[in-house]
Amino acid sequence: MLRHLAVGAVAVLAASAGAGALAPSAGAATTVGISVDAGTSLGTVPSSGVGLNTGVGDDHMGTAQVTSLMNAAGVGQLRYPGGSGADDYHWKTHTMDDGGGIPSNTDFDHFMATAKTVGAQPIITANYGSGTPQEAADWVKYANVDKGYGVKYWEIGNEVYGNGHYGDGKGWELDKHADKSPTAYANNLIAYAKAMKAVDPTVKIGAVLTTPGGWPDKEKAPGDSADWNNTVLSIAGSSIDFVIVHWYPGGTTTADLLNTPSRIAGTTSTLRSLIAKYEGSRAASVEIAVTETDAAAGSPAATSQAAALFAPDTYMSWFEQGATHVDWWNLHNGTSEAPTTVIGQTDYRDGGMLSAGTCAGGTCEPQRDTPFPSYWGIRSLTALAQPGDTMVKSSSGDSSVAVHAVRSGNGGLNVMLINKSPQNAAQVSLSYAGFTPAAGAVTTVSYAQGDTALTTAERGTAVAQTLPPYSITTLQLKPASGTAGADKPSPLRKPTAATPTAVTPVVSASGTTGTRAQAEKGVPVGHPSPSPSSTSGGLASTGMSDAVTYSAVGGLLAVAAGSVLVLRGRRRKALHGK
Repeated sequence: MLRHLAVGAVAVLAASAGAGALAPSAGAATTVGISVDAGTSLGTVPSSGVGLNTGVGDDHMGTAQVTSLMNAAGVGQLRYPGGSGADDYHWKTHTMDDGGGIPSNTDFDHFMATAKTVGAQPIITANYGSGTPQEAADWVKYANVDKGYGVKYWEIGNEVYGNGHYGDGKGWELDKHADKSPTAYANNLIAYAKAMKAVDPTVKIGAVLTTPGGWPDKEKAPGDSADWNNTVLSIAGSSIDFVIVHWYPGGTTTADLLNTPSRIAGTTSTLRSLIAKYEGSRAASVEIAVTETDAAAGSPAATSQAAALFAPDTYMSWFEQGATHVDWWNLHNGTSEAPTTVIGQTDYRDGGMLSAGTCAGGTCEPQRDTPFPSYWGIRSLTALAQPGDTMVKSSSGDSSVAVHAVRSGNGGLNVMLINKSPQNAAQVSLSYAGFTPAAGAVTTVSYAQGDTALTTAERGTAVAQTLPPYSITTLQLKPASGTAGADKPSPLRKPTAATPTAVTPVVSASGTTGTRAQAEKGVPVGHPSPSPSSTSGGLASTGMSDAVTYSAVGGLLAVAAGSVLVLRGRRRKALHGK
């Protein structure tokens, strides 16, 4: 479940994190024009959209401190049992397939207690790699019939395409099926769906897809008539309710990383075209779930400020394109890598949003459960939107400032502005259509480099703001007196289910980054994983496929000292921060 970059890849990233590679060009700041069309709709913010991965190795996931932090961050979904560990995990016995030990307080019932405390919807990854349809059906029965938990979302396997089918030495996902082809996965997926829905017809079944542009998208191994996505959807499309992709866009510099959300529209457009091709009249009802994402894979930033800026921009970009769930990897993760310095800030190379308190290279992380900047980036979303709020169109005149806007339930308008420049403040000029903001200073909620909390202040106006370098600033605007919504009271509401309205994405050029698995195996980031048996030729690998070190989970061995878990991977050893 821990993931880390290969030593060679880390050396490249560490070098690229130097001032020369990452420092922006100095110069006088120009005013960036921001436009918000509040009369439009990009759909509503999904009720459980802001998700988070939790793993069976994390014996601190349910502590009062951790659940309080998750609740404050607006976490609405928790994924379990955690990445590739899911294809190794047997829920009835609470054991890994290889017999490895895991904490006793992370079984399914303990996880459900945590989800209830947080107020989060669970999404469960059924064991495809070493499990059976009957085992998954029994899990549905226990969860929804025996216990009444009402678990709706069930993934069938984690990154099943990483099972080695596309070339020797390229596999990271446990798959004990003799046939590891996409045809076999699709037929087995039908069997899983049939068995699980026989127990509870209301459950939603998710199919694992390769992320468009990321290896092994478009690959065909000997004997295959089509690539993974086309094969799976053509055979099992009528048996599924949502599709699953993992989004790890990477980037050799922090600037690269922070530009990757612009590729989400194109990625979603490709997915929607695939779904429409095979789902016909029911295509619009098939959801897109991004069940893993973070900034760490293939990028210099894992815990430093760029990861904080990446998080809300990524979540909102996916929501605006109609994704119903986006789950950050990971709650706790830990690292075995020495920290680096990125834009003057220590980066602990940890994929978790809370510190696991691990030590590497003679340096220890902050005290356990200390929020990393990525946590505050995710928590910034609570200042922008609540479930059910309406996302509206917005645009920026300069790619160095990202913008997202939401019509709030009380008739106001919230605008998030992300200044991607680590050195320069940004002057922004805002204009509005379909909304007249009240005059005077506005309430802002901000997070800048070095902050240890969100800061609320009265600052600037609705039409002019100065954004600190490397910061997230959300304007919470009230309507002018006498305009629509001016006297509408703020509702006291709990999150309600809301599926974003389908929108027509704007296709943007894809980048070329690598997956976690590629980095882990020494395959250069930014290039596809060449497969000796591949018949499709080289493709740009636009990163995403979570794959890296968390992925080859063997067993988890609890180590008393420091309560650190040692992950005995199938191909290596690695620390795993719980």
